[in-house]
Amino acid sequence: MEKKFAVPPVVFPSGGGSGPTTSASPNLLQRRVPTAPFQPPPPTPSSSAIPFLSFDIGNAGASSSTIYSGNLHSSFSAASFDEEEPLLDELGIHPEQIWRKTRSILNPFRVNTAVHLHNSDLSGPILLYLSLCLFQLLSGKIQFGIVLGWIVVSSIFLYVVFNMIAGKNGRLNLHSCTSIIGYCMLPIVVLSAISLFIPQGNLVLFVAAGVLVMWATRVSTILMVALADGEEEHRGLVAYACFLIYTMFSLLVVF
Repeated sequence: MEKKFAVPPVVFPSGGGSGPTTSASPNLLQRRVPTAPFQPPPPTPSSSAIPFLSFDIGNAGASSSTIYSGNLHSSFSAASFDEEEPLLDELGIHPEQIWRKTRSILNPFRVNTAVHLHNSDLSGPILLYLSLCLFQLLSGKIQFGIVLGWIVVSSIFLYVVFNMIAGKNGRLNLHSCTSIIGYCMLPIVVLSAISLFIPQGNLVLFVAAGVLVMWATRVSTILMVALADGEEEHRGLVAYACFLIYTMFSLLVVF
């Protein structure tokens, strides 16, 4: 015996159909035409305006404030950049001070000790060391490592000797000692420049080496004694130590 099930009629929603209604069933619409999936919805009249012609007042105000703050920041940064110190001053290199100290050594009979007492630097000595190595390189001698090693050893040697002589009154530090030895290396640099024009082994070169060594010894002794006030009685011992140091560098240039 067959059993029948009551199936309710299918009623489609009204409106929006693409086809016309039939006369037989006015309440039912024709079947809609299927559309492709993932398609954007059709444009509405309110969204049909051109996007780039729509202006947002809030965004315009924010952008103008951003531009104004950027200009203000750039003006402040430019003002702070103008107030900064020069690069040489930040690195501790003072060309005027180097020139004054170098000029004070040019006259061995009238040494200006005031410029060396409170401002000891290493920028001038490094410049003189490089000049000495450059003149030696022009004469065919590559001695950068030798000169640097001898400078370190001679500075430590003079520092130890002077403080042993002075005892408890020794106020000379290694930085000041290296600065004085470096600035007094100017006569040896002059000797290295002269050796480029005089043949090696010539008597004139030996005489020039002796005179310039005495010049460097006298200037360094005056500066060392002036740096440690009250050590006049040890001038001869300090002069002997300085004489050994500059004789060693002169032999490096002559031979």
